[in-house]
Amino acid sequence: MVTTMMAMGAMAIDLVMPTFADLRSDYGLAADDGRVGWVVTSFFFGVALGPWLYGPASDRYGRRAPLYAGLTLYLVCSLTAAFAPSLMTMLLIRFVWGLGAGATRVLSMALVRDRYEGDAMARLMSLIMAVFLLVPILSPALGALVNLVVPWRVVFAMPALMAVGLMLWCRRLPETLPPERRRPLTWAAVGTAVRAAANRTTMCCTMAVMFLFGMMTSYLSSFELILHGTYDRAGLFPVLFGGIGVLLAMASLASARIVRLVGMVTLLRRVSWLGLATSGSFLVVALMGDGEPPIWLLTVMLSLVVPVVQGLVPNANTLAMQPVPHVAGTASALIGTVTTGGGAAIGMVVTSAYDGTTRPLAVGLAVCMVTAWGFLRLAEAPVRQPVDHSVPA
Repeated sequence: MVTTMMAMGAMAIDLVMPTFADLRSDYGLAADDGRVGWVVTSFFFGVALGPWLYGPASDRYGRRAPLYAGLTLYLVCSLTAAFAPSLMTMLLIRFVWGLGAGATRVLSMALVRDRYEGDAMARLMSLIMAVFLLVPILSPALGALVNLVVPWRVVFAMPALMAVGLMLWCRRLPETLPPERRRPLTWAAVGTAVRAAANRTTMCCTMAVMFLFGMMTSYLSSFELILHGTYDRAGLFPVLFGGIGVLLAMASLASARIVRLVGMVTLLRRVSWLGLATSGSFLVVALMGDGEPPIWLLTVMLSLVVPVVQGLVPNANTLAMQPVPHVAGTASALIGTVTTGGGAAIGMVVTSAYDGTTRPLAVGLAVCMVTAWGFLRLAEAPVRQPVDHSVPA
């Protein structure tokens, strides 16, 4: 159920990405117009602000009611987007749609933190992410297949069906926040919770995740554009995107196993070094020649960089939530806002810098990885955790 909650945001992105060429045509845009990528980033900005509608409220009223409110908004926006008459209207709807998706993002983290902590939580989050990654593996192909027989507007309405199914399923969801752990919904209480979340470990991990998420949004926003504008091979997008998604799932499964052996902090340290090596290699490849490496080499480079990011994100998120179990909803909102909003802004900058080559993407990924590595080093300085071999029930 938590995996499905987390998948709601990805479904609203990955399912519609294969329709971008038709969307450009209907809205009278050039075939290489990068503004269509804002359909992704505007959604992320909504997801960034959405947690503040639900996080503090969930600390007061429990997790269920805010979840239903967010899913209702998600459903309405999915249906409304199918009738958007212009790109600007679509971007506005996508922003509000992201506000609804923010509920599933923030509350899924709070639900898990209510029940687990430490390496057990890190392992569970990695397992959840591994199953969740079936969405980017399958959704682009599904969206492209549906778009072959129906207009792109129908594809934008499809996530509404998933929202209805999740709302019915969540009738079985137990309330994970007991009344004695609830906090008043006042400015003073929220301020106290925010200050509690503003500790060194939480904030440094949050900043690291922001730059890691910036790498993901840069990849999501740029990959289709590069295949279409640089290589004129847009038809390969569902296949290549799905293939890299398989590697993402494998990275999450590997992370879930390794964290039991070496611990969360050690795993973060080692994988972040690997991230520096892979992103640096991609930068070298992109800067050589005319910035247009063979498409197979581009795919290999992204297949090395992006799964490493996926291996870092759930563990860094877990370490960020570790010190704040008493304010999990508000802390999750703070983390979600900073990471998603900042990551979306990074993705927009990288996509807007597209110059017909792979260079802007490679530079953006390398800069983000170096910065994330620095924040992770700062975060782990006061943290020395024993290895937890417990397994979530």
